[in-house]
Amino acid sequence: MGIVVLTMKASVIEMFLVLLVTGIHSNQEMKKMKRPKFTVPQISCDVRAGKITNVEFIVKCPPGCQDPRYHVYGTDVYASYSSVCGAAVHSGVLDNSGGKILVRKVAGQSGYKGSYSNGVWSLSLPRWRESFVVSEGKPQKGVTYPSSLTYSSSKSPAAKAGETAKADQSPSVPGTAAQPVSVTQVPGTTAIEATHTTLPKPFPSAGSTTSSLQPQPVGQRSKDLDLWSTTTYINSQNSPQANPGFVPKEELSTQSLEPASQGDPSCKVDLSFLIDGSSSIGKRRFQIQKQFLTDVAQTLDVGPAGPLMGVVQYGDNPATQFNLKTHMNSQDVKAAIEKISQRGGLSNAGRAISFVTKNFFSKFNGNRGGAPNVAVVMVDGWPTDKVEEASRFARESGINIFFITIEGASENEKQYVLEPNFANKAVCRTNGFYSLTVQNWFSLHKTVQPLVKRVCDTDRLACSKTCLNSADIGFVIDGSSSVGTSNFRTVLQFVANISREFEISDTDTRIGAIQYTYEQRLEFGFDEYSTKSDVLNAIKRVGYWSGGTSTGAAINYALELLFKKSKPNKRKLMILITDGRSYDDIRIPAMLAHHKGVITYAIGVAWAAQDELDVIATHPARDHAFFVDEFDNLYKVVPKVIQNICTEFNSQPRN
Repeated sequence: MGIVVLTMKASVIEMFLVLLVTGIHSNQEMKKMKRPKFTVPQISCDVRAGKITNVEFIVKCPPGCQDPRYHVYGTDVYASYSSVCGAAVHSGVLDNSGGKILVRKVAGQSGYKGSYSNGVWSLSLPRWRESFVVSEGKPQKGVTYPSSLTYSSSKSPAAKAGETAKADQSPSVPGTAAQPVSVTQVPGTTAIEATHTTLPKPFPSAGSTTSSLQPQPVGQRSKDLDLWSTTTYINSQNSPQANPGFVPKEELSTQSLEPASQGDPSCKVDLSFLIDGSSSIGKRRFQIQKQFLTDVAQTLDVGPAGPLMGVVQYGDNPATQFNLKTHMNSQDVKAAIEKISQRGGLSNAGRAISFVTKNFFSKFNGNRGGAPNVAVVMVDGWPTDKVEEASRFARESGINIFFITIEGASENEKQYVLEPNFANKAVCRTNGFYSLTVQNWFSLHKTVQPLVKRVCDTDRLACSKTCLNSADIGFVIDGSSSVGTSNFRTVLQFVANISREFEISDTDTRIGAIQYTYEQRLEFGFDEYSTKSDVLNAIKRVGYWSGGTSTGAAINYALELLFKKSKPNKRKLMILITDGRSYDDIRIPAMLAHHKGVITYAIGVAWAAQDELDVIATHPARDHAFFVDEFDNLYKVVPKVIQNICTEFNSQPRN
């Protein structure tokens, strides 16, 4: 019997060892098996974070999500109503070519600030129920990411039933305020209804009461799960009579989430206020100045499609309080103005103007390029430094300077003014349009409407025009046989180098060109190309003609075919390049060009006659006629021509 038992025990041990070895081999085989590869889900640019119920996920965005059609709300932390991929571009995690990103849901914010970043305008939003942040699409260790996303519009019946039961479990006690509810997210659902993409209802009044409460049906926003409210919404409030702030469900379904105004499009300007924070102004008058700014912001209707506004405060030194891209509506601007505290010190307005010219109106700070730049300088009494030189540089940079002088120097005080007539030396034009004088601080509020009307009159903002963005430039190119094919390509490079210096568009500088020998040929007109790249490509395509040299006939041809179609508000510039003496008379055509207001630059090469260049060129010839002995030296003339064009433009009278 004992032998049988031992045999059985040995058999059991043997079987156990066999199973153990088998299990180890099986486990090793399992480890050798290749793990399934993680597939990154792809989404389109218009997918909003709130539509995706997953809390943390990696997705791949397509190219083109920088498009303004895909709305983004917030900066760094984004409202879940935002385009996921649009937010990724705005944050700088992606560029417009797309790619992988990691998205993580976070709590709703009490407010979201709009800004301009990486080619995307994000909008401001007072508050939203859920937020998200984006980062590089690198998986975190120990985290499993879904290969497919769950969308709120595709919830299973079981998930919906679970939500209904959850909503029914803890109704609020009648007659008492509801306690804040802690909501736990479960797979396939969101803590709050992600399908609901309309604005929240206003808060109920503090005195509202009820005798009965009913759970809300699934598919509508659950009133006792509303993370914005700390009190219970009640049935008696669900009527306009009981609660004047109540928004009916029918209206909520069509109400737009976007801010009420995108700004006044008839006043699209980039506006900087330079406010006086010097010690002499005092706290009371500084507060009046802030109230003035607040009134201006309200009147302007700030927004991305209209005016944008920033503030620089100056004392001894200037400092930006907020720039053009910081706030996208009047309410946010007003709130920011209220937070400004006085700097103290002197009243160095000239230093502030230099600061604004060099730093404020940059793309990084929200300058839009197509909108006029306006700087409104406010000064108490008079500046403690000189403004003339700084203002001249600002004007040449395309900034329209307005000056508001409050409580200017009396007759007895004028001896203390460092720079007499400082306002006229600073403003864009001395015709009175850009200067406002206020007798005392308590009358400053009367200036709001006149100032807003003037800064919004973009047709009269004369300093928006610079030497580089306000001309029609016609090139008259000698294609005669003496030039030769190789040198002709050098001439075209000269034409391209000059064109490259200008701001080219259908509303800025326009470029045209003709080529001449005995005959003339229009290569392209002013209205043919409206971008710099198109103009440069058109210049490359010009073919060498070869023939004689009839410069007089070419000037007449340019006046008729090019400059006759020039816009009235454009400076007319003719740049003629020739390598020899003309076969015909150039005097009468040149005089006709001068009479028609065409500013002519004559560029001679090699065998060109200096006496003819002086006749063709606008007076004085020393500023408009240039000669080089070889075609390869043409490049040296480019900076001289550009400099003279701008010097002549900037020396125009400012009245």
